[in-house]
Amino acid sequence: MNTEEPSSAAEENANDAVFNSDTEQLVNTQEASTSYSRVNKSVHFEPVAAGSGIPQVKCYLNGVKVPRVVRIKTLFVKTIGVITAVVGGLAGGKEGPMIHSGAVVAAGISQGKSTTFNRDFKIFDYFREDHEKRDFVSGGAAAGVSAAFGAPIGGVLFSLEEGTSFWNQALTWRTFFGTVVSTFTLNFALSTYHGHPGDLSYPGLLNLGKMDPFPFQFYELPVFMLFGAIGGLLGALWNHINYKLAVFRIRYITAPWLRVVEACLVAAASATIGFLMMFILNDCRPLGEDPTKVPLQLYCADGEYNVLAAIWFQTPEASVRSLLHDPIGSYKPWSLFVFVICYFLLSTWTFGLAVSSGLFIPNLLTGAAWGRLLAIVLQYILPSNTINPAKYALIGAAAQLGGVVRMTISLTVIIIETTGQISNALPIIVTLVVAKWTGDFFNEGIYDIHIQLAAVPLLPWEPPPLAHNIYASEVMSHPVTSLRIVENVGHIVEVLKLVTYNGFPVVDPPLSDDAEVTTYKRLRGLILRSQLIVLLQNKIYNENANTTWSNYKIDMCLFRDEYPRYPSIEQLEISDWEKTCTIDLRPFMNPSPYTLPHRASLPRLFRLFRALGLRHLPIVNDVNEVVGMVTRKDIARYRVWRHRGHMGMEELQLSNEI
Repeated sequence: MNTEEPSSAAEENANDAVFNSDTEQLVNTQEASTSYSRVNKSVHFEPVAAGSGIPQVKCYLNGVKVPRVVRIKTLFVKTIGVITAVVGGLAGGKEGPMIHSGAVVAAGISQGKSTTFNRDFKIFDYFREDHEKRDFVSGGAAAGVSAAFGAPIGGVLFSLEEGTSFWNQALTWRTFFGTVVSTFTLNFALSTYHGHPGDLSYPGLLNLGKMDPFPFQFYELPVFMLFGAIGGLLGALWNHINYKLAVFRIRYITAPWLRVVEACLVAAASATIGFLMMFILNDCRPLGEDPTKVPLQLYCADGEYNVLAAIWFQTPEASVRSLLHDPIGSYKPWSLFVFVICYFLLSTWTFGLAVSSGLFIPNLLTGAAWGRLLAIVLQYILPSNTINPAKYALIGAAAQLGGVVRMTISLTVIIIETTGQISNALPIIVTLVVAKWTGDFFNEGIYDIHIQLAAVPLLPWEPPPLAHNIYASEVMSHPVTSLRIVENVGHIVEVLKLVTYNGFPVVDPPLSDDAEVTTYKRLRGLILRSQLIVLLQNKIYNENANTTWSNYKIDMCLFRDEYPRYPSIEQLEISDWEKTCTIDLRPFMNPSPYTLPHRASLPRLFRLFRALGLRHLPIVNDVNEVVGMVTRKDIARYRVWRHRGHMGMEELQLSNEI
């Protein structure tokens, strides 16, 4: 059997794992001093608060236990980090961290306790179980999308498309109810903040302004496809550059002080590039065409403002709004071209640093800029036609973001709900589908890339192709560490100290102690490491090995009170006399665990793990004797890649700490 396996939706939680935060960290602020202080706190105080948090949440919803990912301390650090990052003006956004924050809030409320503050409110005990907690996290992530974009339906679809592995009808309407409440609560809070309590016209944190429906003709569909192809190419390039940077960080930027130095370097580079663009290009436009509240003159003449200063000194959301609503002739083509190149490179460098930030807004801003640039080019090519720059800026923004994250359904609905125009659905759908096809030809989406770099055993939607002739007997781990139905306490302690497995088959005692003969024991059930820890901690054992299991009094609260952080076996004090006692495992084990025969194919194994969120699966022979154990790592280590018209399979080196 392999190393310790992650949690499942159907089974109890086990030991925490360590998510490799080197591949997805935090973003910094533009000012080096603020960047240093916030990055230093993030690196040392709560490293899992790094980055957008979406890859970690996606892994958690897939059935992988990511330690500290939904703790209240993580929420505090991420909140402070994302505020300073956005205010600092770096190429980062708050939408990704909002999704992670929603997941943390949902996980915390559903448990009725806080391990950070060591408080147990003795409520919601029923939900202290992996399956229920994961459903709440799914709804919390959807609520985060709803609050960030003002898109309740898009939040549900995001949770379904990008995160949740185990979906059902009841979870759909529960998640939708949560997203509606999230949107209403944020709407009411924003209306109060703006001095208009009860004026529910502030749907989300991302406000792209009211957009009029733009007409489009049939002959424009190839143009939208071209935009999608460009977005897919640029998205694949963005992912490739960020992948190389992530590998470099994993190899060389390992110490916390090096992460702080890198963050300060990016902060200084961002500020320097921004100011150089403003002063060198000096793109000036007459006042009255600037939608910003405080236009900057800089070196422009009286009655003019600097266009690039208006973009750089706004929040990224406001810059996207400007590119979508500014009239024709507001930007010089050369200024947009230089801005796209600089901001594209800065956003790839920023994503993965040691500050909380996301990639939604930076890519929307980059795409809106090159979309507007192409609109100017089309105006030169077709001078007789009236080109709507807002239309192509929106299509470019969707194409760029879709080419990076490879989302189609949910991103379409999110953009429609954010802009408030259902009539724009068809161009956006066509653009996003082409962007995904084009990007997938070269590499995976950015979240999948970072998950693979973190060596997390994430199970994809489909099993590996051409694997029907691979059987369970070829991938299972053997020999199996098993326990008898009535086991000695000393032996249990020794096993728990010796191995890090999370589940143990419970079998009948052997008929013979002859070590020269290999014998398999008949499976009677499955017991988790966490259950054994609780039994030993509460000293639920007998002096007499002949005591029947009916003498035990079972209380589920005994196990739920310790969830989700169980003590290690080294923390338990067990005397030599107690090690001579026995435990009857029958009242505590799962008497009917999922099993498969050794002749089962790999696709059948895969679908069972994927559908049920299993952590481990006993393999039995024809007479129900345990012959092996298949874990999530046994089937997740094989990854199929499809790039540039070729397909292959590679074996991943998964983390031993997960």
